[in-house]
Amino acid sequence: MKRLLTFALTACLSLAATTMLRAEEPLKLGLAPEPYAPFEWKEADGTWKGFEIDLGKALCKEMKRDCVLVEIAWDGIIPALQAKKIDVIFNSMSITEERKKTINFSDPYYSTVPAFIGPKGTKVELTKESMSGKVIGVQVATTHADYAEKNFGDVAEIRTYATQDEANADLVSGRVDLVLADKVALNEFLKSDAAKDLGMLADVTADGPTLAGAGIRKEDTELLAQMNAAIAAVLKSGEYDRIAKPYFAFDIYGLPRK
Repeated sequence: MKRLLTFALTACLSLAATTMLRAEEPLKLGLAPEPYAPFEWKEADGTWKGFEIDLGKALCKEMKRDCVLVEIAWDGIIPALQAKKIDVIFNSMSITEERKKTINFSDPYYSTVPAFIGPKGTKVELTKESMSGKVIGVQVATTHADYAEKNFGDVAEIRTYATQDEANADLVSGRVDLVLADKVALNEFLKSDAAKDLGMLADVTADGPTLAGAGIRKEDTELLAQMNAAIAAVLKSGEYDRIAKPYFAFDIYGLPRK
C-alpha cells in the first residue's frame, strides 16, 4: 500500500511540475517576416516595431502571459498554427468565413478597407469594363487576392506576390497597372519617395470594412476566451487608444465600443 501511495504521490507531483512548466512557456505569436507599416516592421537591429507589436505586448500583459514573436512565411502561417509551431496568428489577418472553417478568430481588434492604388490620374471603377486588360498585383493567400480573382479574374491578369513589398515594387516599375491591398498599409507606402507618382484610386467598400482578428486553434477555447477578454479590457481602459495614437490619425478600431 505504501508503495502504491508513494507511486501515486510521485505521479501527482510529476504531473503538477509538468503543468507548471507548460504554464510558464511563452505564448508564441506568429507573424510574417516582412514589413507591413504601420502595423509592423523590423528595425535595422532586428527589433520589431509597430501598432500590432505594441498591441500584442499589451494583450499579453493583460493575459499575464510571456509572449515571443515567431516569424512564419505568410502563405504557411495557418499550417504553422495547426502544427503548433505558433499559438496565435497576430498579423493583420482578415476574419473570413472560409478561414473560420479551419481556425477560430478572436474578436476584431481593428478594421479597415481594401483599396486600389496606381499611377496618379488613373480612372478606376470597380467594374469588369474598367478592369478589362489590366494587370492587378496582390499578395498571395489574402482576401485581396480572392476579391480580385473573383470579381475581375476573367477580364484582368491577377498577378500574385509572396509579399506586399514585391507587389508594390512591380507597380513602381510599371510591371503591373494596379495594386490592391489594405488601405492603411498602402497609405504608408504612398508616403515613400518610390511612390511619388502613385496615388489612391478606389476603395472597396461593398462588403463593409475588413476586420482583423487573432487566429487561434479550434481546440484552444480557453486561450480564445482570454484573448477576447484582453481585447475588451484594453479597449475599456483606454490603453488601446493610447497605443494607436502614434500610428493613426483616425480610429483604427472603427467599430462600436461596448
